[in-house]
Amino acid sequence: MVEAAVADGLQGLFLAGTCGEGPWLPNRERIRLVEAASKAAGGRIKIAAQVSDNSVPRIRDNMNDMASAGADYVVIAHPPTLLNATPERVAGLFLESASVSPLPVGIYDLGARRPLAIAEDRLESVFLHPKVEFVKDSSGAPSRRAAALAARAKRPGLKLFNGDEFCAIEYLEAGYDGFMFGGAVVAAPYMRRIGAHFLAGRIAEAKAEDTLMKAVLFGIYGGESIACWLTGLKYSLQCLVMFSTSASFLGYPLTAECKAYIEAYTAARRQRE
Repeated sequence: MVEAAVADGLQGLFLAGTCGEGPWLPNRERIRLVEAASKAAGGRIKIAAQVSDNSVPRIRDNMNDMASAGADYVVIAHPPTLLNATPERVAGLFLESASVSPLPVGIYDLGARRPLAIAEDRLESVFLHPKVEFVKDSSGAPSRRAAALAARAKRPGLKLFNGDEFCAIEYLEAGYDGFMFGGAVVAAPYMRRIGAHFLAGRIAEAKAEDTLMKAVLFGIYGGESIACWLTGLKYSLQCLVMFSTSASFLGYPLTAECKAYIEAYTAARRQRE
């Protein structure tokens, strides 16, 4: 997967996130994963690792593990559970964790798609923390996007990445810097072309590539219902000879329709390559 990412022109990989099933992996497996990827990358691309947890001490331990394993960045998402989850405590979890990080930090904002979100009126303060270098915005919420853009106006070095595969052009037009898609392992060639066309002012061509990318992702994910989401993504990697299994902790199905689409798509892609 690292070699494919380098060949596809990606600048980095985000490991053990949602598609990477980081919150479900034992810590020892997450460490092995980052060690192996960092060694394979050899400095050619950056490695970001998910460290989310329920308390600052647990996140700090995860950060130290990822730093020792060779990661370049750590990424904090919303905790799976947090008692007395006031807006102050949720924002404080991110701010305090960033303060003790041995590595630069990315914030993974899923907004209302997760029950414990940073309150909108506190997003800017989190994004402005001096150790926060980028935001992966998968919220799909224009108001949260506006908060990220407001933070970058105050800190021009802050990088903003869209994490929603199905609104790529919208976020580029708003001023985001690029993409951090869970589907990048199969959609990277489309992402690269969308970005290149957009930067060159070829908006019609960028939108055409975006339409093709969405069709591929819906085919792999099982349509607009995303019925085969993680299993379909893993089966695609299996067909591309990157993974040995499509098994997952989350147990998404692999329908006959998904399987047939993935086999045809990956066979055509391998033939082109």
